[in-house]
Amino acid sequence: MRRQHRFHDVWRWALVGLCLAGSPAFAAEVQFLNQEGAATELPFSEAVRVDDTLYLSGQLGVKPGTLTRVPGGIEAEARQTMENIRAVLQRNGLDMGNVVKCTVMLVDMAEWQQFNAVYRQFFEAPFPARSAFGASGIGLGGRVEVECIAAYPEASR
Repeated sequence: MRRQHRFHDVWRWALVGLCLAGSPAFAAEVQFLNQEGAATELPFSEAVRVDDTLYLSGQLGVKPGTLTRVPGGIEAEARQTMENIRAVLQRNGLDMGNVVKCTVMLVDMAEWQQFNAVYRQFFEAPFPARSAFGASGIGLGGRVEVECIAAYPEASR
């Protein structure tokens, strides 16, 4: 009889735990962030903060505030892409040192070395984790798109 009582207590507390886990007090805080005055017709947010993690939408080599690619090929586009990433981070209280992961999409993988030369100018060791792949097409006819994930420092938690 005593054993059966303990079994029911375990399930009772498990049920209480499940109820609490689904309560708003334990839910992640999600903020959809966009630059003030940015083009609102685009169907995505510039960045999304979930608790202490900032997820950036993919950035292209476009002039700030426009949908116009910078001229000059892969190096110019890569540089502008990275500058756009830096700007999004700064608007959200972070810098390139807070980036923990990047995903790079290149239309032509033969431009990998040129992209890397620019990328290295924006990060210091230890470098963020990174994935890269070839893409058959990137928005606005771009040559490169980069999306990043950044972490807020412990002091801001």
